[in-house]
Amino acid sequence: MCEYCGCQALDAIADLTAEHDLVIELGRQVRGALKGGDLGRAAERVRAITAVLGPHTEVEEDALFPAMAAEFPDHVEALRGEHRVVEAVLAEAAHGTPTDPAWPARVEQVLHLLREHILKEQDGVFPAALAVLGPDQWNAVDMVRARVGKGSRAAV
Repeated sequence: MCEYCGCQALDAIADLTAEHDLVIELGRQVRGALKGGDLGRAAERVRAITAVLGPHTEVEEDALFPAMAAEFPDHVEALRGEHRVVEAVLAEAAHGTPTDPAWPARVEQVLHLLREHILKEQDGVFPAALAVLGPDQWNAVDMVRARVGKGSRAAV
């Protein structure tokens, strides 16, 4: 994770980073459950990831990404696409434990994608946002955060 640019000093970025950290921990829990054959626990932890990512993604897609789209259109679009892929796989566990025998492999793949996605945001998007966004854009990020709340720390 990036520690060199100072973006973590902004509450908006610190909150997004804290949610990333929580998602990474939850991903470890999912992997442990899958390794142990406990698909029910894995599905429950996947739902916890979804609970964290819901407000997190709204902040990014409703405020941060639009503010950066003019400067980095292809990068922002790729990140949005990754959000859709992650959401689709996580949604398979929304109402219980999936019975598809290929589900654990899809979850492993999406957790890998999610980890790479987080690195792109923390090492690229967040430092770039510090350089590119103005006060009105940061206010928009804060307003979306106020509307959607934070990803649940109770998920761990």
